[in-house]
Amino acid sequence: MTATDSPHVLVRTEGRAGFITLNRPKAINALTHAMVRRVDEALTAWEDDPAIATVVIEGAGDRGLCAGGDIRAIHDDARSGGRASVDFWRDEYRLNARIARYPKPYVAFMDGIVMGGGVGVSAHGSVRVVTERSRVAMPETGIGFVPDVGGTYLLSRAPGELGTHLALTGAQAGAADALLTGLADHFVPSQELPRLAEELTRAHVHEVLPRFSRPAPPGELAGRREWIDACYAAETVEAVVDRLIDSGVPEAKETATTLLTRSPVALKTTLAALRRARHLDSLEAVLNMEFRLSCAALSSADLVEGIRAQVVDKDRDPRWSPPTLAEVTDDVVARYFAPAGAPEPFSA
Repeated sequence: MTATDSPHVLVRTEGRAGFITLNRPKAINALTHAMVRRVDEALTAWEDDPAIATVVIEGAGDRGLCAGGDIRAIHDDARSGGRASVDFWRDEYRLNARIARYPKPYVAFMDGIVMGGGVGVSAHGSVRVVTERSRVAMPETGIGFVPDVGGTYLLSRAPGELGTHLALTGAQAGAADALLTGLADHFVPSQELPRLAEELTRAHVHEVLPRFSRPAPPGELAGRREWIDACYAAETVEAVVDRLIDSGVPEAKETATTLLTRSPVALKTTLAALRRARHLDSLEAVLNMEFRLSCAALSSADLVEGIRAQVVDKDRDPRWSPPTLAEVTDDVVARYFAPAGAPEPFSA
């Protein structure tokens, strides 16, 4: 076995497998720019190494694979008018695409919390394993941001309008719902992950996984599909909210209440991004679009305010600007899709 450690990413090889362990357990392994670069370096080292047949990514600690990007750093960068986040996103999105195109099996242990950037380093992989502890989500609208890391690509391709529901609300998907929406491939009980990892050091993943995969416990989305598809097919966020309220379904009305706590600008921009992502023909094209959205959000009032309310001060009382959906014009949304004024991840 060989191992190379950096403070927040542990890299080791054992047998025929290369292991990447995100190692910021106190922050639920939230990604920094240095971590993104270290993961990319490991993938480069193993891509053409005949001794490595499989790559596995996992999270240190018992809380989850990765809670997302380091949003405190993004908050501080936005407040100071910096551009460090732009460079971070460019490299992060390139990593997301690389994971999707990686020529060897890339096995993601999506145990525990897997949110935002955690989805980016896992759900684009070729073998995505969830457990009974998995909580997969893109919660960006709650901090005045828009799903990124290819999230709009993944969610726009979920069955019906399930992805729209997850993107706008930021709701957490358990194992069955992650499988249903195409965010994961296999369910393995969490206590079996160490044995699965050990087996991957000796044999090919497609020989090993059938011995560990099990049916997932029942989820929630399948039983809600009818009203989700009907309500989220509306053309505007306002119409979605109206349909939810008028549906006569208690869960739908509760969802409308949840939506009205999210950033109005983020909700409208997210819906527009999902609709555009459906018609873009590659993950790279979607990531370029998301890069423009992220750069625009960096200079918005809502991103700073959302992170302040949810993470810094934790008063859970963001003051959105503008505060209502009706005040978010088409021109406001269009500005998010304008060129970022910075090189995109996949420039021609």
